[in-house]
Amino acid sequence: MCNERTVKENEEFLSAKSDLSRRQLGKAAAGVGLAMMLPPVANAQDITESYIDITTPDGVADAFFVRPSTGEHPAVLIWTDILGLRPSFEMMARRLAQSGYSVLVPNPFYRSARAPVVDEGASFQDPVVRETVMAMRSELNAQTDISDAAVFVEFLDAQPSVDSSRKMGTTGYCMGGPMVMRTVGTSSRMGAGGTFHGGGLATDAPDSPHLLIPQMDASMLICVAGNDDENDPEVKNILREAFAAEDISAEIEVYAGTLHGWCPPDSAVYHEAQAERAWSRLLNLFENALA
Repeated sequence: MCNERTVKENEEFLSAKSDLSRRQLGKAAAGVGLAMMLPPVANAQDITESYIDITTPDGVADAFFVRPSTGEHPAVLIWTDILGLRPSFEMMARRLAQSGYSVLVPNPFYRSARAPVVDEGASFQDPVVRETVMAMRSELNAQTDISDAAVFVEFLDAQPSVDSSRKMGTTGYCMGGPMVMRTVGTSSRMGAGGTFHGGGLATDAPDSPHLLIPQMDASMLICVAGNDDENDPEVKNILREAFAAEDISAEIEVYAGTLHGWCPPDSAVYHEAQAERAWSRLLNLFENALA
């Protein structure tokens, strides 16, 4: 999970790599976000996209919805990291849609503000940005995760581009990791879930996401950042044992040489090679589990 330790380790890495000052980090992230081009999708489908509003018990959630222009397809719900819905997540959603999925990316902070909640190129390393998003994050909890997931799943099932006869998938980054676990653990529609540098997947709290594993009926992919594992190496073992006890297919791997936040292409610690490998594992998961 993004916290002061994450900030410190990321700054140490970036300082050693390029001697950037803290002030320069946000500018660097903006440059990466503007310049980064994800690899093209083989046999990419034509896609249609829209910005939409979805009514929830707590208000109106703004979201990005992208899907192949024709036909019915498995649905995927993406939970963002702590910087929220922004161009880099729209880019990842488009890429997934080009591979044949109807993809919804909600603004997780809709209770506080419409997306984007930070400026393009903003970095969690910036103390002002950090204070802003952490305040919004404090308004979310296990119950809001579960209630939001139910509404977003219902929305997807009502869309003409969604094949409701097939299971759904969900994926999440950073704080989105627990949201994935809670979505899979409370929705019978889910056939697959993937987390990337997810924080707080297994804790001592009574509402720890891993306690929902006995309620899951889905294949799982857990991609762990190298420094997250170094700081809490027991989490992967707890998850492996819990999934195994329920006979749930779960691929759990520590991605060597990565820092927390390595997957989104606008991240200051984006690791292209490992992010692409993790993406390929996600596509494999969805291809096999969303039947």
